[in-house]
Amino acid sequence: MAVSIILFVIIFSLIVVSHEFGHYIIGKRNGIHAREFFVGLGPRLLKKTIDGTEFSLRLLPFGGACVFEGLDELEENAEPSEHSFLNASVWARFATTLAGPIFNVILAYIMGVILASVSGVVIPEIQTVIEDSGAEEAGLLPGDVIVKINSKSVHLSDEVSFSSFYSDGSPMQVTVLRNGEKLKFTVTPKYSEEDQRYYIGITNGKYIECKGFTALKYGFYNVQYILRATVESLRLLFGGRLSKDDVSGPVGIVKAVDDSYDFYKPYGVMAVIMSMVDITMLLSANLAVMNLLPLPALDGGKLIFLIIEAIRRKPLPPEKEGYVNLAGMAFLLVIVVFVFFNDITKFFR
Repeated sequence: MAVSIILFVIIFSLIVVSHEFGHYIIGKRNGIHAREFFVGLGPRLLKKTIDGTEFSLRLLPFGGACVFEGLDELEENAEPSEHSFLNASVWARFATTLAGPIFNVILAYIMGVILASVSGVVIPEIQTVIEDSGAEEAGLLPGDVIVKINSKSVHLSDEVSFSSFYSDGSPMQVTVLRNGEKLKFTVTPKYSEEDQRYYIGITNGKYIECKGFTALKYGFYNVQYILRATVESLRLLFGGRLSKDDVSGPVGIVKAVDDSYDFYKPYGVMAVIMSMVDITMLLSANLAVMNLLPLPALDGGKLIFLIIEAIRRKPLPPEKEGYVNLAGMAFLLVIVVFVFFNDITKFFR
């Protein structure tokens, strides 16, 4: 478990630093001065000032932050300078805020390309069609490559599995590539009393290697799938289709890292590294989506305030924005505590 905790800290720190670097570099491009950019938490170990920004490495190797001029607590009563975050145009602040999640997507894409280059991908080619299934009744055949489900394009085997796993039994419009020709079928999933879920009735997946442009392409498809799955999972969660046991926080993620490490360790160092790359891609893309939720104290909430400011052509009263942010922070704290204890209870079931 100690190795898994170290791996989690490295992964999480990389994701956070990537997020904060996005804020920093776009803020700098828009003339917003960053007082400090630090990696880790706690007392400073090393520091160097570049272009007026203090870059520092701190004792605890966990996370990091970018502190813009005008946003640190020490300046509450000071007059902000022309390079203060508060004095930047609304769209400069919008771009700087949005850059954090976007850089998380960029990090996820880089991880996706590495994963595709080294480990290849599994495309959605049907291997078997189960008897008396919706797939058989619709006319799907082994060798068909699924390219679209309903209105969404499909490139990976996992996308088909995800659509099947969370199906509510509604007919699905499935487009396949068969002998170079695109064919459309209507597949009605069938319910399994034993598993308490619907099945399309196929096994799918064909491994292919990815080199050059193909790796770049499938790196994009990897991230696209995770972003779609994250958004869909949130919809299912708020719609009551997922339970609290389907949600994990840091403790649950450490457990996932530990399970992955134990599983891939017998296959060698490279297998372990690629499993960590996969987890980094997943978490970075997830963080991008979660951070864009329209909740105060998250980047998504800040973007909403900035859009309102752009429409009103003046900022919201600071005290009102402060109250909303305080309520948002309290709400997030409740969620964090709930998820933490929910993760802990999973270990004793």
